[in-house]
Amino acid sequence: MEIKIPAPAEEILTKLNENGYEAYVVGGCVRDMILGREPGDWDITTSALPEQVKQVFRRTVDTGIQHGTVTVMMGDGGYEVTTYRIDGEYADGRHPDSVTFTPSLTEDLKRRDFTVNAMAYNGNTGLVDEFGGMEDLDRGIIRCVGEPMDRFSEDALRILRAIRFSAQLGFAIEGRTYEAIRAIAPNMVHVSKERIQAELTKLLLSPHPGHISMVYETGISPYVSETFHQVYCRKDGGGLEDGQKQERAGWKPFFGIPSIPAQVPPVRHMRWAAFLRKCMPDEAVKILKDLKLDNDTINRVRTLISWQDYGLGPDKYSIRIAMSRMEPDLFDDLLEFRMCLSEAGARQDLAHTALLVDEIRRAGDCISLKTLAVGGNDIIKAGIRPGREVGLTLARLLEMVLEEPARNTKEYLLQHLV
Repeated sequence: MEIKIPAPAEEILTKLNENGYEAYVVGGCVRDMILGREPGDWDITTSALPEQVKQVFRRTVDTGIQHGTVTVMMGDGGYEVTTYRIDGEYADGRHPDSVTFTPSLTEDLKRRDFTVNAMAYNGNTGLVDEFGGMEDLDRGIIRCVGEPMDRFSEDALRILRAIRFSAQLGFAIEGRTYEAIRAIAPNMVHVSKERIQAELTKLLLSPHPGHISMVYETGISPYVSETFHQVYCRKDGGGLEDGQKQERAGWKPFFGIPSIPAQVPPVRHMRWAAFLRKCMPDEAVKILKDLKLDNDTINRVRTLISWQDYGLGPDKYSIRIAMSRMEPDLFDDLLEFRMCLSEAGARQDLAHTALLVDEIRRAGDCISLKTLAVGGNDIIKAGIRPGREVGLTLARLLEMVLEEPARNTKEYLLQHLV
């Protein structure tokens, strides 16, 4: 098997080899190249110590030197180069308390999370696969390296990463790994909301967003956040108690997430809206705030959920109203969002709506205060008292124009201030 390594990464491997050190590309980039996917990053592992890496290369950055990682700058890009290491205990459930550098590539691969991420490659040695990663790629499974309980105890986020990888790759989770996830799910309480949200977002943006159901099926959901858990679990009385399974805490088991069609564009706000579309808008906002999503995404999700059932047409007036309430790109997202989630008959109606939207835009109809023929100064000069009354008047004039675009003239609007 031959893997085509980018020239800058190949140069790093070559220079380390020329200086007497082993070096391989490792992890996700090897997995992705075997699967015919484009890697996002090319990580390198080496027998060279961090100081030795810095001696070989002129431009380096101490990215995580305490854990053996140095970023080697090549042109405008950087490549993380990490020394073979053995991790100590994980007291905080995230970072090893200590690391010991080792000359053994096998020992380094042994500490990694899943077999499909524990392969290394260089052009001289070829593929190094000590833990059956290739076999698991062929079988389409996610399996921990070594003992699953140990791997998940080291970093509880790996519990969620297993499900995320299953969604990204379309793989099943191997039996022992799956059972370990169920058993150790309470450890998720030690993971920050920001890290959890990042994994959930990657999961939702994957080719198989419906795999988010496993977050509920495995019992992880109560430890993501209470609001996240409650949205798709019913409560029959009692409270959620620390360390208890949801059934014992009065929660009925997961009862079904609405399907998330893969044709919903893999855009953050659209996939989160598809997942939360059965919620009330304010409930969705609370869930997303709990998970520390950015305000722009939260506002877009709120808008999509709020307008998902609004009657768009058959008249242009109702369409202009909807267009006036959001940015043009978000309105286009709304149409596509509804198209993806609708039955065939409704899709025909939405296709007709899209034609009317095109007509509205080509006609240059006013759908916002920006294109209203009068502004605040105009109506103040016409006798409206400065302050709140100006805003209310402009809003009323816009409603008149939305109903009949021909009214958008300065003369007409100033004649209808009251």
